[in-house]
Amino acid sequence: MPELRIDPFPSPANLNTLWCAAWNTPQAPDFSCILPRSLTHLGAYHDGRLVGFVNVAWDGGIHAFLLDTCVHPDMRRRGIATQLVREATRVARERGAEWLHVDFEPHLTSFYRACGFRTSEAGLIKLA
Repeated sequence: MPELRIDPFPSPANLNTLWCAAWNTPQAPDFSCILPRSLTHLGAYHDGRLVGFVNVAWDGGIHAFLLDTCVHPDMRRRGIATQLVREATRVARERGAEWLHVDFEPHLTSFYRACGFRTSEAGLIKLA
């Protein structure tokens, strides 16, 4: 099982490599201004290589938001995402969050339910 690291601040090159493979996109967002403001972020490392990532943004109070959960396609179906989400949940609670929110596509419902998330009533406005 990969080693989980809390707040590893991966290099832009390492994060970009994972992001492009996991999301099938040409480039990752610029996390250099995002991660320092996050409540926490976690990386999963296998043989020194970043193979999984999750970010926990927050409002500075009791609400935190799980974002960008991803695992390299070559490492999927091994429980890495589950491990990342559960550890992110633990760290967020430890750092004072009382609520952890997540938005996800419908095909991920069973995954997030297995991680302990439940459906809630929430408002949403798409801004872009």
